[in-house]
Amino acid sequence: MTLDALKNAKRVIGIKQVAKAVKREAATDVFIADDADVKVVEPLEMLCMEHNVPVSRVSSMKELGTACNIEVGAAAAAAVK
Repeated sequence: MTLDALKNAKRVIGIKQVAKAVKREAATDVFIADDADVKVVEPLEMLCMEHNVPVSRVSSMKELGTACNIEVGAAAAAAVK
C-alpha cells in the first residue's frame, strides 16, 4: 500500500493503536516515520514481523500525519480491515 492509498483507507494512528490493530490481526499495512524515536517504534516493528504485517517507512512524522489528515505528526499509522 502507498502513502496516498492510506489517505482514503480506514486507519488507526499512533503507536499504541497500531500495536492493538496488529495484535488483533486487523492491520493490513503499517507505516512508520523514520524520524520517530527508535525506542518507541522498534517494538512495533518486531510485533509486525511476528504477525507478518508489511511495514513501510515514511520520511517524517509530519508527512505521515498529513497523509492521515491530522495537523500533528504521527510516529505510526496502519490501514485496517
